[in-house]
Amino acid sequence: MSLLGRVIEGLRAIGRRNATAPGGRRVPIRARYDAALTTPENRRHWALADGLSADLAASTAVRRQLRNRARYEVANNSYARGIVQTLANDCIGTGPRLQLLGIRGDAARQIERAFAAWTTAVDLPEKLRSMRVAQAEDGEAFALLTFNPALATPVMLDLRLIEAEQIHTPDLPWQDPRAIDGIRFDAAGNPVEYHVLRFHPGGALGAFPLDYDRVPAAAMIHLFRPDRPGQHRGIPEITPAIPLFAQLRRFTLAVLGAAETAADFAGILYTDAPAGGEADAVEPMDAIALEKRALLTMPGGWRMEQMRAEQPATTYAEFKHEILNEIARCLNMPFNVAAGNSSGYNYASGRLDHQVYFKAIRVDQSRFAMRALDRIFAAWVSEALLIDGFLPEALRSAATDWSHQWFWDGSEHVDPAKEAAAQAQRLDSFTTTLADEYARKGQDWENQLRQRARELSLMRELNLQLAVTPGPIIQPAPGPAVPADDSIPTATEEDADASAA
Repeated sequence: MSLLGRVIEGLRAIGRRNATAPGGRRVPIRARYDAALTTPENRRHWALADGLSADLAASTAVRRQLRNRARYEVANNSYARGIVQTLANDCIGTGPRLQLLGIRGDAARQIERAFAAWTTAVDLPEKLRSMRVAQAEDGEAFALLTFNPALATPVMLDLRLIEAEQIHTPDLPWQDPRAIDGIRFDAAGNPVEYHVLRFHPGGALGAFPLDYDRVPAAAMIHLFRPDRPGQHRGIPEITPAIPLFAQLRRFTLAVLGAAETAADFAGILYTDAPAGGEADAVEPMDAIALEKRALLTMPGGWRMEQMRAEQPATTYAEFKHEILNEIARCLNMPFNVAAGNSSGYNYASGRLDHQVYFKAIRVDQSRFAMRALDRIFAAWVSEALLIDGFLPEALRSAATDWSHQWFWDGSEHVDPAKEAAAQAQRLDSFTTTLADEYARKGQDWENQLRQRARELSLMRELNLQLAVTPGPIIQPAPGPAVPADDSIPTATEEDADASAA
């Protein structure tokens, strides 16, 4: 018998031995997961678990119900409003800024200034913040690339925001596998067209639900977070927190109601005498008017006890802390940001919690850059190239490199002194670059260096003493010779002497 045959026969013998009970009876091997068991204790808990697809689980009716409830909480719950607004402010801030990478020199600065002027004219930062709020409370945000002749810029491109319920197909065929509510796809799964209702279903003219326009996918920006493979429409990001927001408001109102009830009664008359015993007759539920700083006599056999204010209970603050922590978790937001209260934090714990939060913010900014900003900039360039004299003639070639990057507002450090010391150490040890350090603050390193150079030149012209004395130039360790690059300025001995002076 070959070696392989002996191995197979040995495995069969082990299987026969393990599958046979001590009495010779064969016992089938059964493996299971405890979480897959349905018991009388967990039957009600898992009663609503289903195996629906991503699109069917987020059906039109389900998304409508979730949107309405999420909007209601954001409109009436102060914490919900603050959390959603904080998320939009931290993600978008004052708006993204463009830096061209494939184009340099005056041409790059001219295009960047023109695009910045256009973003101001269309109020792009405000629209992006509205889209981030809609993504949190509606689940998705839509923006239509349109033509606006009223703009005061040569480029007439504009963005028109559309609410999620307006992307709807009233006559959606049930047997069409390439269509879901409001979107049609090609054979590869790419969106082909969006169906936009001409009137909002909740508006005054919403009684005409069959009137809709077919918008090509190239003109529509659709932002949402796909949590499941094959998901084409989004649900509110605060969906897991909607019941928690309701519980928070109910608990707060219950505590307030208990405190008001206790405050409404100055005291209670009671007697220790048994029923029918010797005590003066008192009308049940009768109210006695009390005067300030006055003695009060009680009927015979009766005593008065003052109400004790036991609300809010000591567990009230703990309950709000824990439920807000759970609410903010679905958005990767730390408690102190959600509650606007850092009284229980120290420096280390605050930094650790913020690292997770700002990483989630960077993910959101990357999604906005890829799905919205890059398409907006491409549409802006396409229209700008059609305007005579607006862009340099050298950029009209098809070989022009329009590669770019986006700068966002940086996050302020808790301890600026420690951050400045760490930044200087990273620069001295060559573990970072000026571009990376300025990018942390949401600034363009080239613009900042040019501005710094103009400031130093003016200070020398006015014979002003520099506030900061430049430190010694760090000489790198000897290594292999590097070919000279005319585009990279090198420091000369005269520059080093001048810097040391």
